Amino acid sequence: MTLVLSHYQAETLLRAREKGQDAADVSPDLGLTTVEVQIKSEEVHFPGGQSLTWEDVQRIHDAESSCFLLDDASLQKAQVFSELTDRLYSLYPTPSAPTMLVSGIPMHRIKGTDPHRDTLEKIKAIQPVIGQVLDTATGLGYTAIEAARTAAHVTTIELDPAALKVARLNPWSQALFDNPKITQVVGDSFYEVVRFEDGKFTRIIHDPPAFSLAGDLYSGEIYRQLHRVLRNGGCLFHYIGNPESKSGRNITGSVIRRLQEAGFIQVRRAARAFGVVAYK
Repeated sequence: MTLVLSHYQAETLLRAREKGQDAADVSPDLGLTTVEVQIKSEEVHFPGGQSLTWEDVQRIHDAESSCFLLDDASLQKAQVFSELTDRLYSLYPTPSAPTMLVSGIPMHRIKGTDPHRDTLEKIKAIQPVIGQVLDTATGLGYTAIEAARTAAHVTTIELDPAALKVARLNPWSQALFDNPKITQVVGDSFYEVVRFEDGKFTRIIHDPPAFSLAGDLYSGEIYRQLHRVLRNGGCLFHYIGNPESKSGRNITGSVIRRLQEAGFIQVRRAARAFGVVAYK
């Protein structure tokens, strides 16, 4: 069994050692569950047989922007370099679900919230999430996982296989690979959406990376395709970013205009979810 740890778990271990405890409850999967570990003078013993030296515990503690994988052989950072995009993908810990950094840019909101709550706000913006759902940017799969709780089926698209490799390392992402209601497509959403038939989806969650990383996913052409594959009466959520920032205000205004030009109606801001909602 591979353990996934961050500075939050390392802090628990170091405090237990300082207090002279011989055991402590620690999460082996970034907060999803806890196990009892044995505190020894030279190392920490986990129930599955893995152990950590205090030097490694300190290394994890000091690397606040990284998550670490511990198996029988080694301790290494949870990260993957993409030869496709020349970007480094890595898990970034939070008190809740981790986010993914892409070349240092977090793929979820983490200021004043966490990736799990961020995902729930996106889902809430287009409730009820029913029928066939399209998720245009898989990432760690949180949106697809949450949508699949109530939808009949979710199709999720990811550009970079490296992102999916990081998702496989993330305990919070395992339903992405285990849930039969989720179908993964590897490819560029700009081109993959063209392949779907008219009116296939009841809900679309369009959650592209920042404009600087994927400008074509904010174009009128992709919006026309999303409008085409959305069922009449269906709803789209488009994540944009902080609407109070200067760039957020400018992008939001242009996105609303292009969505309307593509045929969407009732296009409105969803401020709590940092995006806009549109209907067909």
